[in-house]
Amino acid sequence: MLAVKAVEQNINSPEIKGLLETFRQMVNEAIRVGLEKNITSRFNLQKEVYNRLHNGLHTWYILSAAEKACAILKNYRKAKRGNPKTKKPYVKKPFVSIGNQGYKIVQNKLRLPIKPREHVYIQLNKYTLKVLSEPNLKLGSVTLTASTVSISFSKETAEIEPSGYISIDRNLNNLTTASSNGEVVSYDLSEATRIRATYREVKSHFKRNDVRIRRQLFQKYGEKQGNKVNQILHHVSKDIVEKAKQNKFGIVMENLKGIRKLYRKGNGQGRNYRAQLNSWSFYEFQRQIKYKAKWEGIPVVYVPARNTSRKCSICGSNLIPEENRVLRCLLHGTIDRDVNAARNILTRALRFEAVGQSVEAMVSVKR
Repeated sequence: MLAVKAVEQNINSPEIKGLLETFRQMVNEAIRVGLEKNITSRFNLQKEVYNRLHNGLHTWYILSAAEKACAILKNYRKAKRGNPKTKKPYVKKPFVSIGNQGYKIVQNKLRLPIKPREHVYIQLNKYTLKVLSEPNLKLGSVTLTASTVSISFSKETAEIEPSGYISIDRNLNNLTTASSNGEVVSYDLSEATRIRATYREVKSHFKRNDVRIRRQLFQKYGEKQGNKVNQILHHVSKDIVEKAKQNKFGIVMENLKGIRKLYRKGNGQGRNYRAQLNSWSFYEFQRQIKYKAKWEGIPVVYVPARNTSRKCSICGSNLIPEENRVLRCLLHGTIDRDVNAARNILTRALRFEAVGQSVEAMVSVKR
């Protein structure tokens, strides 16, 4: 099983600014040609645009621009099948992406080709060098923006045979886990909710009439918000994966695909309520769990989210809601809503593994 990660660091390299803009234009030209001639194959697109994009840069940039354009076109065609009004893709942010054969790390510096026999060097920091020095790693592509460089790397991992599971119930302000060994842990995520609400309030006061300026401000504050929230999620996801690794447990989460449909305008919900729920970063947390678990060979599975908070995790009977997120079972008394949901998720995973029926099939992330 191939596991992939990336390490990112900040950079300040004026030499690459022209390269970033040129590469962006190359990608957009490749997108235009792909749309015009309805090209779906990466090889055919590279062949078609090779001479058009030959502007003195190294050949690696031509091949990489066509590869990026092909990936963008694939996502565009997929989105268009669901929404015929999807806008044609156009890359606005300058960037550069190049495969592992197009660069080298020389004396703690990243060496990138500009033109034949002409290179630019970027100093790598201690943390980046430490991560990349780990044994049995295979370097992947490099992606540069005006202020960052990201280097991907991969390794082959063997998936463990889990002796149990850790289930995760993700909510707006907290996260609860239940393990096969009986341990229940709750993580407070209210700080992430507060950060999103604060930035939402700040952005609501932007009054500039210039759409371009307003878009730049939204992007600036959106990136700050994302960095702060993601840092909180990284600490939690790292702790959960570490516990799963120590106990040789698999990880179970709810399949929340389509949940945004519940909080659309016109559903009879308040504006602030919809804003809170639509800013809920459940996918980002699941993405972090997925790639970190895969790196350690930990299997991750998804179970249906239906009725995890409505049925008793002991007897399966309907629960009666009370105050402060407490539920009451007529047979087994009161229980915390989130703990009950986490135990139900765990029960579904164990039941499927032992005597699962086809109607209870879960989605696996094995590849």
